[in-house]
Amino acid sequence: MLNILKEKLKAYILINNPELLIRQEGDLITSTYLEVKVSQVMPLVLRLLSEDKPAYIIEELALNEMTAVLKPSRYNYLLELLETEFQQDFEKFREIGVLRYEVLNLMECCSETFEVFDFSEANEGNRFLRYAVIGKVHEYLN
Repeated sequence: MLNILKEKLKAYILINNPELLIRQEGDLITSTYLEVKVSQVMPLVLRLLSEDKPAYIIEELALNEMTAVLKPSRYNYLLELLETEFQQDFEKFREIGVLRYEVLNLMECCSETFEVFDFSEANEGNRFLRYAVIGKVHEYLN
């Protein structure tokens, strides 16, 4: 179960929070991060096992718990924004193979804006946040 949870968390991070892998700077630190996160949900896992919950339910609940602080994904927010609001740049980045790199750069560029608006699941749809981020992305691209 431990290895399954580590793999699921790593897969989630690769898709939704790739900046964490860059910040972690290496396999040893990444492995340690995954182990810490999994160990934090072990009480939940053990309780659910004692309640004879199916493995897929345990895995889903544990993954939700481990990723709660990672949501919403700034990376996916910017990826979607770039694709819908800056289609030509999105396609250009995708075609030349630098889309992930550029979205990670945009995350750095927009970090202050995300902080000012206290980016969270509650305000992810805030149009003023979106306008502010669009402005930052426009500055970055020009």
